[in-house]
Amino acid sequence: MSAKFGKIKAGFLAGAIALGATPAVNAEGMEYQTVTDLLHLVMSSDRTVYTRMIVNRLAVEEGVIKASEHFEDDKALVLPAQMFRFGAEMVAEETDEFSYSLLSLWPINKQNAPTTPMETEGLEYIAANPGENFYGEEELGGTTYFTAVYPDVAVAEACWACHNEHKDTPRTDFKAGDVMGGVVIRIPMDG
Repeated sequence: MSAKFGKIKAGFLAGAIALGATPAVNAEGMEYQTVTDLLHLVMSSDRTVYTRMIVNRLAVEEGVIKASEHFEDDKALVLPAQMFRFGAEMVAEETDEFSYSLLSLWPINKQNAPTTPMETEGLEYIAANPGENFYGEEELGGTTYFTAVYPDVAVAEACWACHNEHKDTPRTDFKAGDVMGGVVIRIPMDG
């Protein structure tokens, strides 16, 4: 599939630059794949740092505080997946220029299962092709989107241990480096 899907809107370019994209962007715009790759790089880096340096270090290695899906009641750390979702929700409140989510073929929380054929296809592709990303176009609600799916890999023991031991998990054999799900990024395409 071609990497060229057209130009993004000027408002989104400003947002991409603020999120770490190169400031040498011309007025003509960037390819959708380039934008989603850059957005994913920032998201993945932040998520990995939080998982390894905060959750894994404090909850698994040092055991000074636990991480919990009921973090408020348990006075615990927010799980990495929850932190990611909270960020996605904040972005959705601020802009409709792009959206993102964390989905899985084996979700603990059923709301994190794929809901479109493209999400399912993308998650199946990245699970079967480690290290590769998936790109495509889909129409939702009368709008055409560039949709990218990136592997969400188990980067620390906190990841696979939590998923393998959770009472609602549909899969109990995750290990280091496994694709546990995918980050789905969508950008509405110009008409």
